[in-house]
Amino acid sequence: MMRLYFFIMLAAYGFGAVMALLGMRGAMGRALVALGATIGSLAALLLGVAAILTNATLGFAAGEVLPLTGVALRLDGLGAFFLIVIGLLGAAAAIYGYGYSASYEGRYSLRMLGAMFNVLLLALCLQVLADNALTFLIAWEAMSLSAYFMVLTEHDQAGAVRAGIWYIAMTHAGFAALLAMFLLLSNGEVTASFTAMRSGAATLSPMVRNAAFMLALFGFGSKAGIVPLHVWLPMAHPVAPSHVSALMSGVVIKMGIYGLARVLIDLLGSGPVWWGITVLAVGSVSALLGVLYALMEHDLKRLLAYHSVENIGIILIGFGAGMMFQSYGLMTLAALGFIGGLYHTINHAAFKGLLFLGAGAVLHATHTRNMEEMGGLIKRMPWTGFFFLIGAAAISALPPLNGFASEWIVFQALLGGFHIPKPEIAVGMPLAVGMLALTSGLAVACFVKAFGITFLAIPRSHEAAHAHEAPLSMRAGMGILALACLALGLAPFVVVPQLSAILAGLDRLPDTRAAFTLGLSLQTPENFGQVSPALMALGLVLLLGLVPLLLWLLRSNRKARVSDSWGCGRIGQSPRMEYTATAFAEPLRRVFAELYRPTKELTIDFHPESKYFVQSIEYKSEITPWFEKVLYRPLLARVRLLAHKVRRLQSGSVHAYLVYVTVILVLLLLAARWL
Repeated sequence: MMRLYFFIMLAAYGFGAVMALLGMRGAMGRALVALGATIGSLAALLLGVAAILTNATLGFAAGEVLPLTGVALRLDGLGAFFLIVIGLLGAAAAIYGYGYSASYEGRYSLRMLGAMFNVLLLALCLQVLADNALTFLIAWEAMSLSAYFMVLTEHDQAGAVRAGIWYIAMTHAGFAALLAMFLLLSNGEVTASFTAMRSGAATLSPMVRNAAFMLALFGFGSKAGIVPLHVWLPMAHPVAPSHVSALMSGVVIKMGIYGLARVLIDLLGSGPVWWGITVLAVGSVSALLGVLYALMEHDLKRLLAYHSVENIGIILIGFGAGMMFQSYGLMTLAALGFIGGLYHTINHAAFKGLLFLGAGAVLHATHTRNMEEMGGLIKRMPWTGFFFLIGAAAISALPPLNGFASEWIVFQALLGGFHIPKPEIAVGMPLAVGMLALTSGLAVACFVKAFGITFLAIPRSHEAAHAHEAPLSMRAGMGILALACLALGLAPFVVVPQLSAILAGLDRLPDTRAAFTLGLSLQTPENFGQVSPALMALGLVLLLGLVPLLLWLLRSNRKARVSDSWGCGRIGQSPRMEYTATAFAEPLRRVFAELYRPTKELTIDFHPESKYFVQSIEYKSEITPWFEKVLYRPLLARVRLLAHKVRRLQSGSVHAYLVYVTVILVLLLLAARWL
C-alpha cells in the first residue's frame, strides 16, 4: 500500500505540472493543476501516516526509480513526519490556489506558476525520501529553483526581482556549504548511502566532525532563516503569491529543520556540549529578534515573514536543549527537547500557513499589504477574519490551540536543565527561558496589532470599505488549516507518543512515552510538568456557557443596543480617530530604541498668518534591520570591489586564458597529491 501511495504521489504531481505546461486556460486549467497538487499532497500525507502507524520503512533498490543516475530513496519515521507536514500544507495551499490564482489570468504566467507549484511539492517530498547525498542535493536544488521562479511570478511588483536575487544567492551559498558537508561525511563519495555515512561518522576526527557541524548549521540555517541568514525571508515571502508564501514559510524553510535533524540527530550523532549551546543561542536570538522586527512592520506579509524567523528560533531552542542533554547522557530530557522542536514544526506549518492564506485573502480583497490602509474588514470578510483570529491565537501560544502545546513542551525541556550542576547550564538555561518567555509575550502583542488594525474599527481606505469575502476554495484551504490548529492543540496525547516513537533509536534516544491521566493530561518525564489542553478547552467552553446563564438568572436586559463608540467628546467618527499600526507599536519602539535605531522625520506646516494654527503634520520613521546595515552592506561593497578588480583578468587574450587554466590545473594536482 505504501508503494501505491508513493506512485500516486509521483503521478499526481506530474499530472498537475503537465496540465499547467499545456496551457489550459480558465477555471478548468486551474482546476486540473490544483487537482494534481491536491491528490499528490493527500497521497504524501497518507504515505507518511502509514509509515508512522505501521513503523515500516519504504526503500527502493538502486536504479529502481531512475536507473543509472545514482538516485536512492528510502522513507523512515523522521522522513514520514515531514511528509505529513508537506502533505497537510500542500493540500490546503493547492485548494486555496485554485481561487487565488484566478486574479492572475491575463496578467502573469499561470503556466509557470502551476508547473513550478507541483514541481516544488514533488521536490519537497523527494527531499525527505533521499537516501544519499546526491539525491538530497538534486532535490534541494529543484526545491530552490522552483521556489525562485514562483517568487518572480509578479515580476513587475516593486522588490520582486531584488527578493529573487537575495533568495537565490542565499540558497546557493547554503548549497555550497551542504556539498562540502556531505563530502566530509561520505569521504568524497556523494553516492554513498546515508547508512554508510551513519556508520562512518564515529570514525571521523573531532576536527572533521566540528567542521561538518558548522557547515550543516550554515547550509541548513540559510534555508531555515536563522539570524543572521534570515535577510531573504522578509523580501521573498511578501512578493510571492500568497499560497506560495504559505508553502515557503510552512514547509520550504522546514527543510532546513529536516536537514539539521537528519544530520545532527541521525547521521552525525551527538557531539560536544558547545554544539547544543550554539544551536540554543542561535535559536534564542532568532526567536527574539524575529518577533521584535515583526512588531515594527506594517506590511502584513512582511510581519508574518519575520514571525517565521521567530518560530524557527523556537524550534531550534528545543533542538539545542536536546543536543545539550544528549551530550550529558540525559537521553530522556534530550528526547523531550527534540519532541518539542518537531511538534512546533508541524504546528508552525499549520498556523503560519493559515495566517499567510488569510493575509492573501485580505490582499485579494483590498489590493494592499499595508495595514494602515485596512480596518473594518471583519464586517465584510467574516470567515477570513475568523480563520485569521484562530491563526493569531495559535501563533500567540494561547490554549487550547496548537502553538501552546508545543511551546509548553519546549519550556518543560528547558526547565528540566536546572537539575544539571554545570556552569554553562546554570547560565544558559535561565537566559533561554527568559528569552522564550519574552518572545511569547511580544508575539501576543504583535498579533493583537495585526488582527486589530486589519480587521477591527472602521475602514481607512476606499478598498477596505468595499472589500469582499474570499471565494469558497480560498475559505476551504483556510478552514483545513484552522481545523488542524485545533486538532493538534487538543490532542498532544496522540501526537507526542508518535514523535517519541519516530525519534526512538536515533543516536541512542529512548522511546520517551508521555504519561496520561484519563487519556487527556500530558505529563513530562519524572512528573516535572503536567497539562491537559483538552480539559482546558472544556473549561473554556463551560465558562463561556456560564456567562449567558448568569445573565439570564440576573434577568439582565438582553436587547441589543447599537451606538457609536466614544470619540473623546467629538461627534462623528472618522478613520483619523483610529489607532494606527504605527501608534500601536510606538511604545515598544521606544523601549527597544537602542536595537531599532529608527530614523525620524517630522514636518509641520503652520498657517501663514499664525504659528498657533497647524495646517498639516507629516511624520516619517524608518527602521533598517541591524544585520543588513552592519553585516551585509559592507560585505556586498567589498564583493563589488573585488569583482571590479577580478574583471581585469578578462583581458581578451587566449594566451592569458591558457596560462590561467594551466596554473589552476597544477594547483589542483598538487592539492590532490597532498590530500
